[in-house]
Amino acid sequence: MEARTVSKMSYAEYLVFEGAASTKHEYVNSRVYAMAGGTPEHARLAGAIIRDLGAALAGKRCAVFSSDLRVRVAATGRATYPDVTVICGAVNHDADDSDAATNPVILVEVLSDTTERDDRGDKWAHYQRIAALREYVLVSQSSTRLEVFTRDEAQPAVWHYRDYGPGDRVELTSVSAVLDIDALYANPLKLDAATGRPLAGAGPQG
Repeated sequence: MEARTVSKMSYAEYLVFEGAASTKHEYVNSRVYAMAGGTPEHARLAGAIIRDLGAALAGKRCAVFSSDLRVRVAATGRATYPDVTVICGAVNHDADDSDAATNPVILVEVLSDTTERDDRGDKWAHYQRIAALREYVLVSQSSTRLEVFTRDEAQPAVWHYRDYGPGDRVELTSVSAVLDIDALYANPLKLDAATGRPLAGAGPQG
């Protein structure tokens, strides 16, 4: 989602403002940003991630959350709404915000032209300050591609990068889950003329 600056305020003021707002807002460095809606493809891919992650985590003490969950980075104060969040064990709530979680194990962002720079840059820098975070997943809208950053258990400041494409199985080692990338990208609204099966590929729906 694209963010637009609203104003500068304290976190307590932000919570009051957010509680009365009809749209979501991020809180970054004492500034509040309105978050615009994403594309249909963005929403479809986020839904597919939630579906497949939920299936892969069945029977485990982990839960998958949509972008309605607010996550706060305790070390920096940033509050935002990741596209998909996985929390295991129990939800730890922020001391100043009972509706915000502070202990995601996995965060997922679906990239767009307006958010990719932040998702790879400043927001990612904030996410790395979350002690509980073990994996960060970037999902492309323009191609069949997932990127996974995994925290090194022996050196928490080090993150290992893996890139997945068509035909790959995506390993999320923090929760011992594997995702089929072709299944994630298969669009039931777009069918192959020859086989009648969903096409595995991103792009605008039509």
